[in-house]
Amino acid sequence: MDVLFHITLNVIFPIFALIGVGALLHRRFKLDMRTLSKLNSYLLMPAVSFANVYESEIRGDTLLHILSFLVIQSLCLMIFSTGISKIAKFESGLSATFKNSVVLSNSGNFGLPVSQVVFHHNPLGLSIQVVVMIFQNLLTYTYGLFNSVSVDKAKFQAIKTFLKNPVLYAFLFGFFLHAVSIKIPEYIWTPIKNTSNAFLAIALITLGAQSAFLRITSFSLPLVLSLIGRLILSPCIAFFVILLLKLDGTTAQSLFIASSFPTSRNSSLFALEYGNHPEYAAQAVLLSTVFSMMTVTIVIFLAHLLFS
Repeated sequence: MDVLFHITLNVIFPIFALIGVGALLHRRFKLDMRTLSKLNSYLLMPAVSFANVYESEIRGDTLLHILSFLVIQSLCLMIFSTGISKIAKFESGLSATFKNSVVLSNSGNFGLPVSQVVFHHNPLGLSIQVVVMIFQNLLTYTYGLFNSVSVDKAKFQAIKTFLKNPVLYAFLFGFFLHAVSIKIPEYIWTPIKNTSNAFLAIALITLGAQSAFLRITSFSLPLVLSLIGRLILSPCIAFFVILLLKLDGTTAQSLFIASSFPTSRNSSLFALEYGNHPEYAAQAVLLSTVFSMMTVTIVIFLAHLLFS
Protein backbone atom coordinates (compact mmCIF):
# COMPACT_ATOMS: atom_id res chain seq x y z
CA MET A 1 0.00 0.00 0.00
CA ASP A 2 2.91 2.32 0.73
CA VAL A 3 4.20 1.81 -2.81
CA LEU A 4 0.77 2.49 -4.32
CA PHE A 5 0.47 5.64 -2.24
CA HIS A 6 3.93 6.74 -3.36
CA ILE A 7 3.03 6.21 -7.04
CA THR A 8 -0.28 8.04 -6.63
CA LEU A 9 1.32 10.97 -4.85
CA ASN A 10 4.52 11.33 -6.87
CA VAL A 11 3.48 10.15 -10.36
CA ILE A 12 -0.28 10.36 -10.87
CA PHE A 13 -1.14 13.43 -8.78
CA PRO A 14 1.37 15.77 -10.53
CA ILE A 15 0.04 14.66 -13.92
CA PHE A 16 -3.65 15.16 -13.12
CA ALA A 17 -2.88 18.40 -11.28
CA LEU A 18 -1.59 19.87 -14.55
CA ILE A 19 -4.55 18.42 -16.46
CA GLY A 20 -6.82 20.18 -13.95
CA VAL A 21 -4.90 23.43 -14.39
CA GLY A 22 -5.40 23.19 -18.15
CA ALA A 23 -9.14 22.63 -17.74
CA LEU A 24 -9.48 25.60 -15.36
CA LEU A 25 -7.42 27.91 -17.60
CA HIS A 26 -9.48 26.99 -20.65
CA ARG A 27 -12.76 27.57 -18.82
CA ARG A 28 -11.53 30.95 -17.59
CA PHE A 29 -9.63 32.31 -20.59
CA LYS A 30 -10.72 30.16 -23.59
CA LEU A 31 -7.24 29.11 -24.68
CA ASP A 32 -6.49 28.89 -28.39
CA MET A 33 -6.61 25.12 -28.86
CA ARG A 34 -5.32 25.26 -32.42
CA THR A 35 -2.17 27.08 -31.28
CA LEU A 36 -1.61 24.67 -28.38
CA SER A 37 -2.10 21.71 -30.72
CA LYS A 38 0.41 23.05 -33.23
CA LEU A 39 2.90 23.87 -30.46
CA ASN A 40 2.72 20.29 -29.17
CA SER A 41 2.72 18.56 -32.53
CA TYR A 42 5.30 20.60 -34.43
CA LEU A 43 7.75 21.68 -31.72
CA LEU A 44 7.50 19.99 -28.33
CA MET A 45 6.81 16.37 -29.38
CA PRO A 46 9.56 16.38 -32.04
CA ALA A 47 11.99 17.91 -29.52
CA VAL A 48 11.29 15.35 -26.79
CA SER A 49 11.42 12.51 -29.36
CA PHE A 50 14.75 13.67 -30.78
CA ALA A 51 16.35 14.37 -27.40
CA ASN A 52 15.43 11.07 -25.79
CA VAL A 53 16.27 8.88 -28.76
CA TYR A 54 19.60 10.70 -29.14
CA GLU A 55 20.44 10.12 -25.46
CA SER A 56 19.09 6.58 -25.20
CA GLU A 57 20.91 3.27 -25.39
CA ILE A 58 18.16 1.54 -27.38
CA ARG A 59 19.60 -1.34 -29.44
CA GLY A 60 18.41 -3.02 -32.62
CA ASP A 61 17.24 -6.18 -30.85
CA THR A 62 15.33 -4.08 -28.30
CA LEU A 63 13.64 -2.15 -31.10
CA LEU A 64 12.63 -5.44 -32.74
CA HIS A 65 11.13 -6.67 -29.46
CA ILE A 66 9.20 -3.41 -29.04
CA LEU A 67 7.75 -3.56 -32.55
CA SER A 68 6.87 -7.25 -32.19
CA PHE A 69 5.01 -6.48 -28.96
CA LEU A 70 3.14 -3.53 -30.48
CA VAL A 71 2.03 -5.48 -33.57
CA ILE A 72 0.81 -8.50 -31.59
CA GLN A 73 -0.99 -6.45 -28.96
CA SER A 74 -2.66 -4.20 -31.53
CA LEU A 75 -3.85 -7.19 -33.56
CA CYS A 76 -5.35 -8.75 -30.41
CA LEU A 77 -7.20 -5.51 -29.59
CA MET A 78 -8.46 -5.23 -33.18
CA ILE A 79 -9.79 -8.79 -33.08
CA PHE A 80 -11.42 -8.26 -29.68
CA SER A 81 -13.09 -4.96 -30.57
CA THR A 82 -14.31 -6.30 -33.91
CA GLY A 83 -15.75 -9.40 -32.26
CA ILE A 84 -17.48 -7.43 -29.50
CA SER A 85 -19.00 -4.95 -31.97
CA LYS A 86 -20.44 -7.84 -33.99
CA ILE A 87 -21.78 -9.67 -30.93
CA ALA A 88 -23.37 -6.44 -29.66
CA LYS A 89 -24.70 -5.75 -33.19
CA PHE A 90 -23.38 -2.17 -33.32
CA GLU A 91 -24.25 -0.35 -36.53
CA SER A 92 -21.30 0.55 -38.76
CA GLY A 93 -20.69 4.09 -37.48
CA LEU A 94 -20.85 3.06 -33.82
CA SER A 95 -18.69 0.01 -34.53
CA ALA A 96 -15.97 2.15 -36.13
CA THR A 97 -15.84 4.53 -33.17
CA PHE A 98 -15.92 1.70 -30.64
CA LYS A 99 -12.99 -0.08 -32.31
CA ASN A 100 -10.96 3.13 -32.43
CA SER A 101 -11.66 3.83 -28.74
CA VAL A 102 -10.20 0.46 -27.77
CA VAL A 103 -7.25 0.19 -30.17
CA LEU A 104 -5.98 3.80 -30.23
CA SER A 105 -4.34 5.11 -27.05
CA ASN A 106 -3.22 8.57 -25.96
CA SER A 107 0.51 7.85 -26.22
CA GLY A 108 1.45 11.50 -26.84
CA ASN A 109 -0.18 14.10 -24.58
CA PHE A 110 -0.72 11.52 -21.80
CA GLY A 111 1.75 8.71 -22.43
CA LEU A 112 4.93 10.72 -22.85
CA PRO A 113 4.43 12.85 -19.71
CA VAL A 114 3.68 9.74 -17.63
CA SER A 115 6.82 8.06 -18.96
CA GLN A 116 8.84 11.20 -18.30
CA VAL A 117 7.85 11.03 -14.64
CA VAL A 118 8.19 7.25 -14.24
CA PHE A 119 11.49 6.94 -16.14
CA HIS A 120 13.07 10.32 -15.37
CA HIS A 121 16.35 8.58 -14.43
CA ASN A 122 16.15 6.04 -17.25
CA PRO A 123 16.33 7.40 -20.84
CA LEU A 124 15.62 3.93 -22.29
CA GLY A 125 12.14 3.85 -20.74
CA LEU A 126 11.18 7.16 -22.30
CA SER A 127 12.74 6.23 -25.64
CA ILE A 128 10.54 3.13 -25.74
CA GLN A 129 7.50 5.36 -25.21
CA VAL A 130 8.65 7.50 -28.16
CA VAL A 131 8.63 4.36 -30.34
CA VAL A 132 5.16 3.50 -28.99
CA MET A 133 3.95 7.01 -29.86
CA ILE A 134 5.23 6.78 -33.45
CA PHE A 135 3.64 3.35 -33.86
CA GLN A 136 0.35 4.73 -32.50
CA ASN A 137 0.53 7.62 -34.98
CA LEU A 138 0.95 5.14 -37.82
CA LEU A 139 -1.92 3.03 -36.45
CA THR A 140 -4.12 6.11 -36.08
CA TYR A 141 -3.71 7.31 -39.64
CA THR A 142 -4.10 3.85 -41.18
CA TYR A 143 -6.36 1.59 -39.14
CA GLY A 144 -8.08 4.42 -37.26
CA LEU A 145 -8.79 6.53 -40.30
CA PHE A 146 -9.79 3.51 -42.42
CA ASN A 147 -12.32 2.63 -39.72
CA SER A 148 -13.95 6.05 -40.09
CA VAL A 149 -14.16 6.29 -43.86
CA SER A 150 -13.96 3.92 -46.81
CA VAL A 151 -10.51 2.57 -47.75
CA ASP A 152 -10.64 4.10 -51.23
CA LYS A 153 -11.19 7.59 -49.84
CA ALA A 154 -8.87 7.25 -46.88
CA LYS A 155 -5.72 5.65 -48.26
CA PHE A 156 -3.99 8.68 -49.77
CA GLN A 157 -5.20 11.01 -47.03
CA ALA A 158 -3.90 8.68 -44.30
CA ILE A 159 -0.45 8.27 -45.85
CA LYS A 160 -0.15 12.00 -46.52
CA THR A 161 -1.14 12.91 -42.94
CA PHE A 162 1.28 10.43 -41.40
CA LEU A 163 4.21 11.56 -43.57
CA LYS A 164 3.59 15.18 -42.54
CA ASN A 165 4.11 14.28 -38.88
CA PRO A 166 7.47 15.79 -37.77
CA VAL A 167 7.80 13.37 -34.82
CA LEU A 168 8.73 10.60 -37.26
CA TYR A 169 11.58 12.61 -38.79
CA ALA A 170 12.81 13.85 -35.40
CA PHE A 171 12.96 10.23 -34.21
CA LEU A 172 14.83 9.04 -37.31
CA PHE A 173 17.29 11.96 -37.21
CA GLY A 174 17.98 11.47 -33.50
CA PHE A 175 18.43 7.72 -34.04
CA PHE A 176 20.86 8.38 -36.91
CA LEU A 177 23.00 10.83 -34.91
CA HIS A 178 23.03 8.43 -31.98
CA ALA A 179 23.97 5.47 -34.20
CA VAL A 180 26.93 7.24 -35.83
CA SER A 181 27.97 8.91 -32.53
CA ILE A 182 27.81 12.50 -33.76
CA LYS A 183 28.11 14.94 -30.87
CA ILE A 184 25.74 17.91 -31.00
CA PRO A 185 27.39 21.24 -30.06
CA GLU A 186 26.32 22.60 -26.69
CA TYR A 187 24.86 25.80 -28.16
CA ILE A 188 22.50 23.67 -30.29
CA TRP A 189 21.81 20.98 -27.71
CA THR A 190 20.81 23.43 -24.95
CA PRO A 191 17.74 24.89 -26.74
CA ILE A 192 16.72 21.41 -27.90
CA LYS A 193 16.89 20.08 -24.34
CA ASN A 194 15.08 23.12 -22.92
CA THR A 195 12.29 22.67 -25.47
CA SER A 196 12.10 18.97 -24.62
CA ASN A 197 11.80 19.79 -20.90
CA ALA A 198 8.86 22.11 -21.62
CA PHE A 199 6.82 19.31 -23.18
CA LEU A 200 5.49 17.69 -20.01
CA ALA A 201 3.70 20.75 -18.63
CA ILE A 202 2.38 22.09 -21.93
CA ALA A 203 1.12 18.69 -23.10
CA LEU A 204 -0.82 18.04 -19.91
CA ILE A 205 -2.27 21.55 -19.82
CA THR A 206 -3.38 21.02 -23.42
CA LEU A 207 -5.01 17.71 -22.52
CA GLY A 208 -6.84 19.39 -19.65
CA ALA A 209 -8.05 22.19 -21.93
CA GLN A 210 -9.32 19.62 -24.45
CA SER A 211 -11.38 17.96 -21.69
CA ALA A 212 -12.68 21.17 -20.07
CA PHE A 213 -16.14 21.22 -21.65
CA LEU A 214 -16.82 17.53 -22.27
CA ARG A 215 -20.02 16.18 -20.69
CA ILE A 216 -21.13 12.71 -19.62
CA THR A 217 -24.84 12.11 -20.23
CA SER A 218 -25.08 8.36 -19.54
CA PHE A 219 -23.08 5.15 -19.14
CA SER A 220 -24.18 3.33 -22.27
CA LEU A 221 -23.14 -0.23 -23.13
CA PRO A 222 -20.65 0.89 -25.84
CA LEU A 223 -19.07 3.36 -23.37
CA VAL A 224 -18.65 0.72 -20.65
CA LEU A 225 -17.18 -1.73 -23.17
CA SER A 226 -14.78 0.94 -24.43
CA LEU A 227 -13.51 1.59 -20.90
CA ILE A 228 -13.09 -2.10 -20.16
CA GLY A 229 -11.32 -2.72 -23.45
CA ARG A 230 -8.96 0.24 -23.23
CA LEU A 231 -8.12 0.31 -19.50
CA ILE A 232 -8.42 -3.33 -18.40
CA LEU A 233 -8.22 -5.71 -21.35
CA SER A 234 -5.31 -3.89 -23.01
CA PRO A 235 -2.92 -4.27 -20.02
CA CYS A 236 -4.03 -7.91 -19.60
CA ILE A 237 -3.18 -8.68 -23.23
CA ALA A 238 0.09 -6.79 -22.84
CA PHE A 239 1.07 -8.93 -19.85
CA PHE A 240 0.65 -12.17 -21.81
CA VAL A 241 2.44 -10.76 -24.87
CA ILE A 242 5.37 -9.74 -22.65
CA LEU A 243 5.53 -13.28 -21.28
CA LEU A 244 5.25 -14.71 -24.81
CA LEU A 245 8.17 -12.60 -26.06
CA LYS A 246 10.14 -13.17 -22.81
CA LEU A 247 10.66 -9.44 -22.23
CA ASP A 248 11.97 -8.12 -18.94
CA GLY A 249 13.42 -5.08 -17.18
CA THR A 250 12.81 -1.58 -18.48
CA THR A 251 11.47 -2.82 -21.82
CA ALA A 252 8.75 -4.91 -20.16
CA GLN A 253 7.91 -2.17 -17.66
CA SER A 254 7.63 0.55 -20.28
CA LEU A 255 5.48 -1.50 -22.67
CA PHE A 256 3.21 -2.74 -19.90
CA ILE A 257 2.64 0.81 -18.65
CA ALA A 258 2.10 2.09 -22.22
CA SER A 259 -0.65 -0.49 -22.72
CA SER A 260 -2.75 1.10 -19.96
CA PHE A 261 -3.02 4.65 -21.33
CA PRO A 262 -6.51 6.07 -22.03
CA THR A 263 -8.30 6.43 -25.35
CA SER A 264 -6.70 8.64 -27.98
CA ARG A 265 -8.15 12.09 -28.62
CA ASN A 266 -7.93 11.26 -32.33
CA SER A 267 -10.72 8.69 -32.02
CA SER A 268 -13.01 11.54 -30.96
CA LEU A 269 -11.78 13.83 -33.74
CA PHE A 270 -12.42 11.16 -36.38
CA ALA A 271 -15.91 10.51 -35.00
CA LEU A 272 -16.68 14.23 -35.12
CA GLU A 273 -15.29 14.69 -38.63
CA TYR A 274 -17.15 11.74 -40.15
CA GLY A 275 -20.33 11.83 -38.04
CA ASN A 276 -19.78 8.50 -36.25
CA HIS A 277 -21.37 9.12 -32.83
CA PRO A 278 -19.09 12.01 -31.76
CA GLU A 279 -20.71 12.44 -28.31
CA TYR A 280 -20.02 8.83 -27.38
CA ALA A 281 -16.45 9.16 -28.69
CA ALA A 282 -15.82 12.29 -26.60
CA GLN A 283 -17.24 10.57 -23.51
CA ALA A 284 -14.91 7.60 -24.03
CA VAL A 285 -11.90 9.94 -24.18
CA LEU A 286 -12.91 11.87 -21.08
CA LEU A 287 -13.90 8.93 -18.87
CA SER A 288 -10.94 6.76 -19.87
CA THR A 289 -8.66 9.66 -18.94
CA VAL A 290 -10.40 10.13 -15.58
CA PHE A 291 -10.46 6.43 -14.68
CA SER A 292 -6.87 6.00 -15.83
CA MET A 293 -5.90 7.86 -12.66
CA MET A 294 -6.66 4.60 -10.85
CA THR A 295 -5.83 2.00 -13.50
CA VAL A 296 -2.50 3.50 -14.60
CA THR A 297 -1.44 3.74 -10.94
CA ILE A 298 -2.11 0.02 -10.49
CA VAL A 299 -0.31 -0.88 -13.74
CA ILE A 300 2.77 1.17 -12.79
CA PHE A 301 2.83 -0.61 -9.43
CA LEU A 302 2.49 -4.03 -11.10
CA ALA A 303 5.15 -3.15 -13.70
CA HIS A 304 7.73 -2.51 -10.99
CA LEU A 305 6.59 -5.53 -8.99
CA LEU A 306 6.59 -8.01 -11.90
CA PHE A 307 9.42 -6.83 -14.14
CA SER A 308 12.08 -5.31 -11.87
